Amino acid sequence: MTKDWGYAALVEINGKRILFDTGDDPAIFARNVKAKAVDLTKLDFVVLSHRHGDHVGGFSYLLSVNPKVKIYAPKDGLGGISVPTCPVSSIAKTSRSPPKCATTTARRLMLCGLARFFPGANIQLIDKTTEVVPGITLIALVSDAPGTKELKELSLAINTPDGIVLVVGCSHPGIEPIVAEAAKINPHIHFIAGGFHLVVAQDTAIEKTATSLHDTYKVDYIAPGHCTGEPTFAAMQRMFGDRYLYAGLGTTLGVGAVARVESDRNAALNEDDLRGYRMLLASSDDSEGSISETVRLAQVQ
Repeated sequence: MTKDWGYAALVEINGKRILFDTGDDPAIFARNVKAKAVDLTKLDFVVLSHRHGDHVGGFSYLLSVNPKVKIYAPKDGLGGISVPTCPVSSIAKTSRSPPKCATTTARRLMLCGLARFFPGANIQLIDKTTEVVPGITLIALVSDAPGTKELKELSLAINTPDGIVLVVGCSHPGIEPIVAEAAKINPHIHFIAGGFHLVVAQDTAIEKTATSLHDTYKVDYIAPGHCTGEPTFAAMQRMFGDRYLYAGLGTTLGVGAVARVESDRNAALNEDDLRGYRMLLASSDDSEGSISETVRLAQVQ
């Protein structure tokens, strides 16, 4: 598999197969999907968490394989999310005010409706927290952080007999508000996986978040990745101990009563991972401060 600064997860739970985000690069996304033998034609639905390119970059490849799949995306003040089909250089030539870059690749954030670029796609925009099928809810919250104000983001909450399994993209609205919203469905938060967007957070903020998840919300298991950041990985591991699960590229996580790393029980964040993480972070905009009950993560940590 190929590492990239992007996030995508295949969730197989409660009899459903859900693709959550599509990574940063369509070619890398396609390669990793094939390496894990994931059949994108057999999905119940897709969730695009928010409009940033490192989460929707592979969307064009997804539609080339499964053009009619049901897609849920956030409805925000900018009309949803999209990525352009032309290089950013072409956009610069044809637009008086080129869109602000969401990634450092040629697929840039476009501040307009998703359906404009993919008119045949089966897209439903979500404006508020919605139970899309029994037991599976899309949490819709808005960021209030500088740089991402008014950005709406969807998180995936699955209510299981063991508690809430929560999959997050970048947690721009804050991981604590997202967990608080999930706790309204079921106060027992069993498992959280995804990006916490604390990559440039101060130590005090990191410790506050780790303590809140552990002591206030009493989360059973945690598997942070992507934009969580090295200091937060370390803080969460100290706080959660053996209930902190490594979630690297291609990791398979079982989320039953006892959550576990199924693909490699000895997986850990090693020096090679750290070097790759730092290199990819440095080339990303995030560096600027801005069932077979299984979660298969195709992400970089």
